[in-house]
This record gives sequence, structure tokens and C-alpha cells, in this order.
Amino acid sequence: MGFKDKFENMKDKGKEAAKQHGDKVDQGLEKGKEIADEKTGGKYSEQIDKGAEKARGHLEENR
Repeated sequence: MGFKDKFENMKDKGKEAAKQHGDKVDQGLEKGKEIADEKTGGKYSEQIDKGAEKARGHLEENR
């Protein structure tokens, strides 16, 4: 099994975990967003929000 196969396997496991535990993933994204915003003193709030929304959108596509 090559690197690409291992990566695909990990990606599939991640998708399955997101499907099973979507609510916890959403909570984790929100908490991570809050921590990042706090650590940067709000300087990058807009970028952090955009990143979190992209991540949520990607998760929704794979549920």
C-alpha cells in the first residue's frame, strides 16, 4: 500500500467519522474558531470565520 492509498484510507475514515459525529465536529470547529480569534486578538476574525465556513461547507458535502 503506497502513500496515496494510505492517504485515501485516512480520508475515508475521516469522512465516516464526520458523518457519525457531525455535531461534535461542528462544536470543535466553533471552539477552534473562538480560540484562534482570541489568540490573534480579533485581528484575523474575518479570515477565521471564512475558514470555518469553508470547513463546514466541506463537511456538509460529505455527510
